[in-house]
Amino acid sequence: MELGISSFGEVNPDHVSGGAKNAHLRVQQLLEEIKLADEVGLDVFALGEHHRPDYVVSAPEIILSAAAATTKNIKLSSAVTVLSSADPVRVFQNFSSLDLVSNGRAEIMAGRGSFIESFPLFGYDLSDYDALFSEKLELLLKLNESEKINWQGHFRPSIDNRGVYPRPLQEKLPIWLAVGGTPASAARAGALNIPMTVAIIGGTPERFVPFIQLFRQSAEKAGHDVSKLPLAINSHFYTSDTYEKAMDEFFPPYELTMNRVGRERGWSPIGRDYVEFMQKSGPLMVGSPQQIIDKIMYFYELFQQTRYLAQLVGGHMIPHTKVLRAIELFGTEVAPVVRKEIAKKQAV
Repeated sequence: MELGISSFGEVNPDHVSGGAKNAHLRVQQLLEEIKLADEVGLDVFALGEHHRPDYVVSAPEIILSAAAATTKNIKLSSAVTVLSSADPVRVFQNFSSLDLVSNGRAEIMAGRGSFIESFPLFGYDLSDYDALFSEKLELLLKLNESEKINWQGHFRPSIDNRGVYPRPLQEKLPIWLAVGGTPASAARAGALNIPMTVAIIGGTPERFVPFIQLFRQSAEKAGHDVSKLPLAINSHFYTSDTYEKAMDEFFPPYELTMNRVGRERGWSPIGRDYVEFMQKSGPLMVGSPQQIIDKIMYFYELFQQTRYLAQLVGGHMIPHTKVLRAIELFGTEVAPVVRKEIAKKQAV
């Protein structure tokens, strides 16, 4: 199993037209986090695209390219690229460039995004939400297959036997489909034989089992080898030396972040009792290294995932030394045990 970190790059908004000191500091911190993740042997680091004042990453491939210069082995991915409001040609070119810079370590995680700010920003109509994604995913996959393409769609000018450059160092860019729980998305990923990343943020992990089954059944029905089809599980994460320390450090920024988003979406406010319940019975990956190991292995029993992505939340509100400590513990204490346990299970 691959183990990695994902981040949206939360930031305290500067609210200035220039001189964005908080944004500058947060980007430097992200680069330090990616470098450390590589040093402690984690497999992937992913950055999510957003277009809001409270997130610093609007162009993941730019920051990942900077990280490529200070890392050696770690895969560098978006989490996600909001494909519905992007030009697939530019997405492919940017990540191909990242692939060349990083010696073949670039990945694209394509999705619709968890926020909608990019739609009016780039001139798209939310009523076209599904059609935009379907068409642009089709084009991105075609771009990845061949140097020159002929293509015609509804939302973008046609391409008439044009080459798209540069090409990546890898034979093809790994393209993952990021989903939240819509059955049609799982069925599409399986039918297209696309690796899928499932973000499990709320509810109980068990309720996602039929969703994962649909993904694999759709792949099998389409004639694909399910045993070779990657699956990633993504959930909110934080670890420290003990459960009490981890929860005390994690809860205040998590509460602020989730309640801020909740006010926008009409969710009820959360408190510590809810967070502790989600840690015990839900997908929340918070606690000591052993607790993290146990829950990742429980996820594996449910899903047989090939990758787990630990999403850091509210990183700018936790002292950065503690965020780095969480990454260090994940790489040095959690990852080796999980890999060993997975190897035992797969050898049976």
